[in-house]
This record gives sequence, C-alpha cells and structure tokens, in this order.
Amino acid sequence: MVDIFKRTEQGVKRSREGFFSRIAGLFNRSKIDESTWDELEELLISADVGVETTEKLLARVKKRVRDEKLSDGAGARQALKAEMVSLLDIKGKADAQQPAGVMKVILMVGVNGTGKTTSIAKLAGEYKSAGNNVLLGAADTFRAAAIDQLKLWGSRVGVEVIAHQQHADPGAVVFDTLQAAQNRKADVVIIDTAGRLQTKHNLMDELKKIRKIAGKFEAAQEVLLVIDATTGQNGLSQARSFTEATDVTGIFLSKLDGTARGGIVLAISDELQIPIKYIGTGEQIGDIAPFVARSFVDAIFNEAGKEDGD
Repeated sequence: MVDIFKRTEQGVKRSREGFFSRIAGLFNRSKIDESTWDELEELLISADVGVETTEKLLARVKKRVRDEKLSDGAGARQALKAEMVSLLDIKGKADAQQPAGVMKVILMVGVNGTGKTTSIAKLAGEYKSAGNNVLLGAADTFRAAAIDQLKLWGSRVGVEVIAHQQHADPGAVVFDTLQAAQNRKADVVIIDTAGRLQTKHNLMDELKKIRKIAGKFEAAQEVLLVIDATTGQNGLSQARSFTEATDVTGIFLSKLDGTARGGIVLAISDELQIPIKYIGTGEQIGDIAPFVARSFVDAIFNEAGKEDGD
C-alpha cells in the first residue's frame, strides 16, 4: 500500500519550510484582523498561487470565517485548508472506473525539459509495481535523444519500449505499440509524444492523429500533461497551449520537490480545471505520488491526518 501522505510530504518539503511555513505562522495569532489578510494575500502570491486564484481563495476563506463566526487563528487556518482542498479536488473525465480487462493507454504530452521522459518512467514503475503488464511507446520521433532516453529508462524499469528511427511517423509508432500491446496482453501502455512542434496547429493535428489511431484499439484513453513545477507561472502558460490543442484529462506535476513555491498547484487546478493526477517528489524512479488534495494540504501545512475543525 502506497503511503500517499509520506510521499507527498517528501515532495512539498521545500514549500512547507518556505512560504507555507510563514503562512501557517500567520495563524498563530490569537486574533485575525485586516493586516492578517493583507499578509496572507502577499504570501500566497509570492508562493506562485497567482493573483486571480489568490483573490478567489481569500474571498472564500473570509466568507467561511464570517459565516462560521471564526475569530481565532486556529479556526481561520482550518478554513483556509478546507477551501484549498475544495479548490484542488477536481474530478476529471477519465476518473470513471475503467472497465475490467480493457487496456489503458496514456498519452504523455508536454514541452521538452519538463521531465516528461522521467515522469513516464516513474509512472511505468508505479503501474508495474502494482502488478500490471506495462509497455512504452517512443512516439517523440523528432529527437533521437528522446527515443534513446526512453529506451534507457525502459531498461532501468524493466519495461519494453517500442520504437522506430528518428523522424519516423509518430502515428506509425503508436499503431505498432498498440498492436504489440494487444499481442502481449498489456494492461497499461504509456506513449511519449513530441515536446516541440512548430505551431499550435501542428501540435493539434499531430495529437489528433495519434488519438485517432489509438481509438482503433479497444482501450481506455488518457492524456496526461507534464508540467514542471519549478517553472511556476511560465509552466502554466505552456500548459494552456496544450489544453487548447488537445483534450488533456490530467496533470503530472514534475519536480515539485525542487520548488519552494508549491502554490503553483493551486493556480494549475483553478485556472486549468483539470485534475492533477501525480506529482514528482524526487529524482528516483519511486519518487512519485498520486495526487490527493487532502494529503497535499495536510503535508504542506505539516499537519498529518488532521480534519477540518480539529
């Protein structure tokens, strides 16, 4: 059984010790006044929550404090945590129960440099350790390095990689990968896609083509967008291009352990309205955690297992 809280705690260590330590400290006061809200606003924006999401979150917390007649710091902190959980707890299109015996196909999208290949390896390791037969497809044929990297990670994880030569048709790679997966009775197929195309139109066409080919096989499809947490609001801008180009069903937030500005998690959830499915918590294969809103908020406030109102 995966200890989600412990893995999440590892991923948010820098954020917990940075801005969120200062945020938690605001609520050690016996009384909450206007200066508290001003300081909270400044800290949330500094933590990469973003101006719009910060304003929305503050409005919700203030309303809860008023409605529940909370006057002390402890009550206001729990109100903030509850509203953060509410903002992060997004249900996605692919969250429905997958039919038994149906292969799962995950298309991984995202710009080069976000940690996409490493994230694929972590995901493959996670599924494999759960007893699944996993296969990888190297459909990022624009870069020879991308194919070689995926093969290297595949060998480390102990998972087969289906690949063609550089500049091969990505659609052909996807077809051959899924054909092989069908023959090998794979449970999960994870496909790497191009991280750099000339225009958004090209990106859209390429991903549409790949999804159409994947749709010829009996499989449950998911599109995971990899966002580098350390790039903050810039990563969010990149993410918008991908969500406009294809039907992204979930987010893999990589390198969360590398930033003290973990508030980007809130900005991503609020602005994209796409569920975060996984977070990267370190550099090793096992450094991955399924994203659970409650666990994330408890970990970032260093309050394991506490419920609202405790």
